[in-house]
Amino acid sequence: MDKIKVSSNSRTAAVAGAIAGIVREHHRAEVQAIGAGAVNQAMKALILATGYLKNDGIYVTCIPEFADVTIEDKIKTAIKLVIEPSPESDFSSFELAARSSIREELPRV
Repeated sequence: MDKIKVSSNSRTAAVAGAIAGIVREHHRAEVQAIGAGAVNQAMKALILATGYLKNDGIYVTCIPEFADVTIEDKIKTAIKLVIEPSPESDFSSFELAARSSIREELPRV
């Protein structure tokens, strides 16, 4: 699973949609931001994504971490947000949808 990389120019709604989609599918998302503007956009997107997921019965926790990132041979410190569902989350409707879509993609023998 790739990290969602956020810049200061990232659209909040687009990042929020990506976070929500990845959490629904993979039950975990990682968001990476470097700089104050990027962290601001990432946090706004996280708040918006939390609302999207809450409407579906999925409650998330966020664990912020520091991460060293190499960009053009220079090491920079990024903020990494690890977003995971809490135990009271309900994935049953998404798991059923995922299973049926996987069956549809399998070739008939």
